[in-house]
Amino acid sequence: MSKIKVLNLYAGIGGNRKLWENVEVTAVENNKEIAKVYKHFFPDDKVIVADAHKYLLDHYKEFDFIWSSPPCPTHSRIRKVFETQNKPVFPDMKLYEEILFLKGYFKGLWVVENVKSWYNPLIKPFDVGSHYYWANFPIPNKIDRVGRKHFSTIEVKQARKGFDLSNFKTVDKQKVLRNCVEPEFGLYIFNTAFKDKQMRLK
Repeated sequence: MSKIKVLNLYAGIGGNRKLWENVEVTAVENNKEIAKVYKHFFPDDKVIVADAHKYLLDHYKEFDFIWSSPPCPTHSRIRKVFETQNKPVFPDMKLYEEILFLKGYFKGLWVVENVKSWYNPLIKPFDVGSHYYWANFPIPNKIDRVGRKHFSTIEVKQARKGFDLSNFKTVDKQKVLRNCVEPEFGLYIFNTAFKDKQMRLK
């Protein structure tokens, strides 16, 4: 059985990818120190330090499945809750650029993941757990909501996500663990994409 060629954009330390099997993964992460952590945990993956948004545009035709997790802070409800402590910024529209690009041009399976936004989504997502997912296949909300331990200690997050970062001194452990997709969600969505006779959405 041939391996599924996957493009993992804004890869972080690889929470979404942790439980995938039978895959040939190219991971794109723009922070070289975080990319080193990813490579440590997934030594067989091809890891590229680059702008994921541009890489998608240049290489999308090379893959069977694309997962993208664009930066979420400008879309986050938490930012609005604490808006008096944050300078107002424009929401980063790369999120919707990628959704529209994949809808219009990519022939394989794809998913774009992000936080639940402080505004009504401009394109209707699948609402699964605590995040939004846009995809060209149905994603039923049939997975139990997993406690993300978002405001817990580094040690608790490491145990929850299955990544021991104690040997990495040059990354913000709290931040990379908070940004880490729950491995169970990553597996659930990946398996949903590749169900037998999966019907893609138009």
